[in-house]
Amino acid sequence: MENGHITLVGGGPGAWDLLTVRGLRALQAADVILADHLGPADQLAEFVDLAGKEVIDVAKLPYARQVTQERINELLVAYAREGKHVVRLKGGDPYVFGRGFEELQACAAAGLECSVVPGVTSAVSVPASAGIPVTQRGVTHGFSVVTGHLSPQHPGSLVDWDALARLGGTIVVIMGVRNVRAITQALIDGGLRPETPAAVIQDGETTAQRVYFADAATLADVMEREGITSPAVYVIGEVAGLAHAG
Repeated sequence: MENGHITLVGGGPGAWDLLTVRGLRALQAADVILADHLGPADQLAEFVDLAGKEVIDVAKLPYARQVTQERINELLVAYAREGKHVVRLKGGDPYVFGRGFEELQACAAAGLECSVVPGVTSAVSVPASAGIPVTQRGVTHGFSVVTGHLSPQHPGSLVDWDALARLGGTIVVIMGVRNVRAITQALIDGGLRPETPAAVIQDGETTAQRVYFADAATLADVMEREGITSPAVYVIGEVAGLAHAG
């Protein structure tokens, strides 16, 4: 039997119509869809005819029960070896903290063809949905995107928080709800002004979107008070104050 094909599709931050046309075509042509919780997975039936397709929920929620990455890799390989076109639908962009390259490596190691369809990353689109540009002429000429799933004190953290605090520009943190207090304190300890504007957006680009504004010193308090949960993106930098002005 001839092997099938695997396509990693970035589903965007939430709203189904932020999926790319190329991604939509891949989904329409799929035999099997392995879908995450993030992105437009719960709206699949609204824009793809699922008749004859097998849809498998491999949702990977932070700090919750999840299908392991190893098992997802096994499923990709197994279905492709059955000659099927397998689409791995991921939230955001597959290569922005999405473990997409790990999946591509697993496919390559199995001798299977794998292509990647980029997606709209939440690191930029979710702040934009709240009126926050990650860059702005005369305000900042750069932005940094970091994952906050590990505390700054965790030995496995690869982020130099002191350097990030000194760098200036916009800081966008994804997957950082649990560690927001430790992260903001590390940035302030590294030299970031406590009054630096900040904002948090939960469930960005969905009908459940919530936005709250604060500053670096009070962001953790605001998020705790408002019961912010994942998925959420927070922005720290002067641009976070522009939404009030614009």
